[in-house]
Amino acid sequence: MRLGELLVMNGLITQEQLEEVLRDENHSKKKIGELIVERGWITERQLLEALEFQLGFPVVNVSQYQLDERVVQLITEQQAKKYTVIPIERLHGKIKVAMVDPLNYDAIEDIRMSTGMNVMPCIATRAEIEQAIAKYYGMNDSMEELLEDIGDYDVKDEEQEAQDQDSPIVKLVNQIIQSAVLQRASDVHIDPQENHVAVRYRIDGVLRNERQLPKNMHGVLTARLKIISKLNIAEKRLPQDGRIQLRMNNQRVDIRVSILPTVHGESIVLRILDQSIGVKHLHELGLSESNMEKFQKVIRRPNGIILISGPTGSGKTSTLYSVLQEVNSEEVKIITVEDPVEYRMEGVIQVQVNTQIGLTFASGLRSILRQDPNIIMVGEIRDVETAEIAVRSSLTGHLVLSTIHTNSAIGTISRLADMGIDPYLIASSLTCVVGQRLVRRVCSECASQVAADEKEIALLQKYGLIGKQGQAMASTGTEHVHGMSGNVIPSNVYLTKGSGCAVCGNTGYKGRMAVHEVLVIDEPIRRMIVSNAPASEIQQYAEQELGYTTMMVDGLTKSLAGLTTIEEVLKAVSDE
Repeated sequence: MRLGELLVMNGLITQEQLEEVLRDENHSKKKIGELIVERGWITERQLLEALEFQLGFPVVNVSQYQLDERVVQLITEQQAKKYTVIPIERLHGKIKVAMVDPLNYDAIEDIRMSTGMNVMPCIATRAEIEQAIAKYYGMNDSMEELLEDIGDYDVKDEEQEAQDQDSPIVKLVNQIIQSAVLQRASDVHIDPQENHVAVRYRIDGVLRNERQLPKNMHGVLTARLKIISKLNIAEKRLPQDGRIQLRMNNQRVDIRVSILPTVHGESIVLRILDQSIGVKHLHELGLSESNMEKFQKVIRRPNGIILISGPTGSGKTSTLYSVLQEVNSEEVKIITVEDPVEYRMEGVIQVQVNTQIGLTFASGLRSILRQDPNIIMVGEIRDVETAEIAVRSSLTGHLVLSTIHTNSAIGTISRLADMGIDPYLIASSLTCVVGQRLVRRVCSECASQVAADEKEIALLQKYGLIGKQGQAMASTGTEHVHGMSGNVIPSNVYLTKGSGCAVCGNTGYKGRMAVHEVLVIDEPIRRMIVSNAPASEIQQYAEQELGYTTMMVDGLTKSLAGLTTIEEVLKAVSDE
């Protein structure tokens, strides 16, 4: 029996869901099980159990094994990463290997030939295997050995050192970056303290301490990073920004480097842009059905301004890329001006801002207009000059997409006015504002139902999401948001929380999703903008007449549906 049929027979997915996956354009590139897990219909653990039944290979939990490093070294690091495998036991001349794909006969034969032992395949999750690879291969050189070698490092030989891939400082930097990529970290923070250097990873929006380095390593570490990001090694008094491009585990990784002088030395932040993850489809952004319907209508309009609002790190640029991917076709010309260009898109003309030579958002936007585009994407509206050109571009028949730093969708209107844009120009050009924040998803592997406490119930009642008796209300603006099991919100108030496991690093969360508010500008709102009506009046009208829901309501609804927690929503959105 095929895997899809098996999942349908066991009631894990429906026949309609199976047919949808088989129609997916990525079906030829990815296995059907991966596509079903990506959609959140089943957990990776449920998929493994189905594969165990279908194929007859046992499922193992790699994190429960105390791996012997001598056994691990039987398989090379290159083999482990190429095939996503990890050896877990040696038994009577045989080697037991945890694999994502136990039917990969090339991998089995390669391991058999290199070890001289028969291979006993078993199945494990990709996350567990990648964590084990990072732990047992990524840090082969002990810190003591590196420290001893780095002690002889001469700053005068930096250029030579940068070319020497066997240099201990090169190995250390590679270890830090490689481990960050494997753990899906978005940023690496290298912060000098008085007596040590803290290395921290930002994973799913939260900083975690990775390791502490001795203070005397800070200088050589900074020098190495400056060399590979082509920055001035001698300059230690001024901030610097650079970029690193490298290939790691057969995937391209772009890294933005920011260096800031502090009282204890230069602080370094590496922003990791993993090109292999790619741009998400619009339906993967987590928009509710009603918000998706509104948003899809406005992005098809021929002109106007669509703004994505939120603080730094709230996923605004990722949303813009998803919109570009949705509207990109041979019939339209799309030009972007970005700082930096994070993802290369086929068929889109992308311009990189360079302030050192005078190529700013405003000057780039002026030049773009002479190129006869249909759609313009401006990375960010930072000043009145950029805002004015964007407004006038939209009034002359262009669809303009951009981001802006505001606390809410409705607050964007007053922000544009504060910049100096006349209210009648805002009313004429603005078509839609999307406010968004990122919250962590509950880990599907360790998720369990927990009864809501009094504060959580009071908050849900305050926003009208449950009645006095605890029944879930239907008219929340996020109809048909379902829990992990696909069930509708239950009448008794139970919330989904993660207890912590090896897959999620004992945090209870894995991955992130967005909570949104979508404000479509109609004629009555335009009149309110021109008359400088207060934000509360615009919000009241939008809620009553347009079905507008705030990020708080959207987030709480998703917590009721088991996708995130109320605690996460309150961290991201203010309860006003």
